[in-house]
Amino acid sequence: MGRSLTSLFSPSDEQMMWRVKLQDDPQAFARLVARWEKPIQRLCARMTGDAHRAEDLAQTAFARVFAGRANWQPAGRFSTFLWRIALNLCHDEARRSRRRGEFSLDALDEDGGAGLSFAADEPSPDAQAESSERGELVRRALVELSPTYREVVVLRHYEGLKFREIGEVLGIPEGTVKSRMAEALAQLSKLLKHVKEDESCKHKTPTLEARAL
Repeated sequence: MGRSLTSLFSPSDEQMMWRVKLQDDPQAFARLVARWEKPIQRLCARMTGDAHRAEDLAQTAFARVFAGRANWQPAGRFSTFLWRIALNLCHDEARRSRRRGEFSLDALDEDGGAGLSFAADEPSPDAQAESSERGELVRRALVELSPTYREVVVLRHYEGLKFREIGEVLGIPEGTVKSRMAEALAQLSKLLKHVKEDESCKHKTPTLEARAL
């Protein structure tokens, strides 16, 4: 009950950003950072494949929010403003990485989610190991998508945004978001096809020779 009342009377992101915009309120900005730091780090980690670089990008995103506070429009949602800044930074980072011929696949944050599906029951140690391996393959497949497709998958399946909200973040029609999602999932399906093949091989009935052993 107390937590619900606290949430009810807690100022919204937009109210706090308004204070930052008009008054340079450091406490309001600190509360925004506390609310959004982890989600933005997760976004950057999945977009870049590098959890350590994601921390730097998240810090840069908030620095840009504060630097651009005068340009924030009260009619828009703060989250839309923040997602867009973070994604632009990730795109810039991807272009720099391509020029350097580099790409990192460091482990993502622990609560970032391993794949696009979730287990209902606690798996056995063997199943956990297999799930971890599949999760790594999903992460590798995700970073092989072009940023245009990767961002819609990340925003929809990992951050839980609706298609309309993704369209607002990216500045594109909702229908375009849906078509990009369909293409992204089709490409991911092809990239992960070998995972399904490996799983099917593991569950095949043993041959007579194997039974004899």
